[in-house]
Amino acid sequence: MSSICLSMEGGAAASTPAALPYYVAFSQLLGLTLVAMTGAWLGLYRGGIAWESDLQFNAHPLCMVIGLVFLQGDALLVYRVFRNEAKRTTKVLHGLLHVFALVIALVGLVAVFGYHRRKGYADLYSLHSWCGILVFVLYFVQWLVGFSFFLFPGAPFSLRSRYRPQHVFFGATIFLLSVGTALLGLKEALLFNLGDKYSAFEPEGVLANVLGLLLACFGGAVLYILTRADWKRPSQAEEQALSMDFKTLTEGDSPGSQ
Repeated sequence: MSSICLSMEGGAAASTPAALPYYVAFSQLLGLTLVAMTGAWLGLYRGGIAWESDLQFNAHPLCMVIGLVFLQGDALLVYRVFRNEAKRTTKVLHGLLHVFALVIALVGLVAVFGYHRRKGYADLYSLHSWCGILVFVLYFVQWLVGFSFFLFPGAPFSLRSRYRPQHVFFGATIFLLSVGTALLGLKEALLFNLGDKYSAFEPEGVLANVLGLLLACFGGAVLYILTRADWKRPSQAEEQALSMDFKTLTEGDSPGSQ
C-alpha cells in the first residue's frame, strides 16, 4: 500500500515545458546544418578527405566540429531532453556521448599532427593550436573526473554533491571554449588558403563566414537551453528516496537536478 502511495505522490512524470522541445529541435537543426556545411566546405573547396595524403588535414576540422562541438553540445542537453527517464540511464547516455566526442576529436588530432609531420610543418605554434590542446586536455580530465564521481561506484554522496556545481560549470565552459577554438581555426584556415582574396568576397570565404555564424548560433542555443533554470531536469521520486549506499552503482548521484 505504501509503495502505491509513493507512486501516486511522486511517481508521475513531470510535464515538459512548452517551449523546450522547440528550442531543442532548433539547436539540432543548427547542429546538423553546421556539420553538413563543414563537409560541403571541405568537399567543394578543399578537395574532400583522404587519409595518408595531403587531404588528411581536412579530417581535422570535420572531426572537431562533429566531436567537440556537435556531440559535446548534445551530451550537455541530455539532462534537458530526457527529463523523466531513470537518472542512471540518463547519466550513461551523457557519458557515452562524451566518449564518442573524445574518440572523434582524437582522430582529428591525429590527422592534423600526421599531416604536419608529412609536410614538415611546425606544431603547436598558433593560438588556435594552443587553445585546441587546452580544450582537449580539459575535456578529457572533465570526463575522467565525471566518470569517477558519478558513474563509478563508491564515490561518497557528499563529495558528489559538492562537486556537481563545478562539473556543470566546467562542462559549459569547455563547450564555450570549443566553439571559440573552432572559430579561431576557421579564420586561420581562411587566411592561409585565401590570403588577400579573402577580402574580395570569394565564395569560399562567404561560405566559411556562414559556417562561423552557425558555430556561434549553435553554441548560443545550447547555452541558452542549459541556463534556463525552469528547464532543468526535475527530481524524481526514486532520487529523493535514495539511501547513501556508496558500494553500488545506483540511480541519481543526488536528489538535485543537473
